[in-house]
Amino acid sequence: MSTRTDRRQNIRYRIRKRISGTAQKPRLAVYRSNTEIYVQLIDDTNGTTLASASSRDKDIKAQQGNKTEKSKLVGAALAAKATALGITTCVFDRSGYLYHGRVKATADGAREGGLQF
Repeated sequence: MSTRTDRRQNIRYRIRKRISGTAQKPRLAVYRSNTEIYVQLIDDTNGTTLASASSRDKDIKAQQGNKTEKSKLVGAALAAKATALGITTCVFDRSGYLYHGRVKATADGAREGGLQF
């Protein structure tokens, strides 16, 4: 009997077989804990993180709202950092989570911030 985390891990591996990020088109990876959300732009060819944002950042933590609204702000913050680096496109990696709720809000915030995927 597999647990929920085992199932998510298997889905995550299946996604990562097909998705990979480069310096020009990095992978936007999402990690969702019970209280926070973290996103990174990752260049898999060099194994480096180009930019990151999370709901623990001071300017986002100070905002009022629920977790879904803060997730949208995290996506917009990452998009702003990516634009400053000259990155306009990326590949979305949902990390085994359903494309729903906070994960979808993060993607929408990144799209509104100017990232294309």
